[in-house]
Amino acid sequence: MSSSSNLVAMEKVVQQLRFEASINRVKVSQAAVDLQQFCMQNALQDPLLTGVSSSTNPFRPQKVCAFL
Repeated sequence: MSSSSNLVAMEKVVQQLRFEASINRVKVSQAAVDLQQFCMQNALQDPLLTGVSSSTNPFRPQKVCAFL
């Protein structure tokens, strides 16, 4: 019983390795170039780079209204 379960486990491992070997991969240098291009294309829409106007910022400090 042990050898048959071991055989099934090894077949699953081989199947997983074949699946992983069939995945198309991108070189790190190409991924870096693509990421840099994406960042440059979207830099104008990035609120961390351009800032957020105070009228549309939901996290701006609330005005204090005090009645005396």
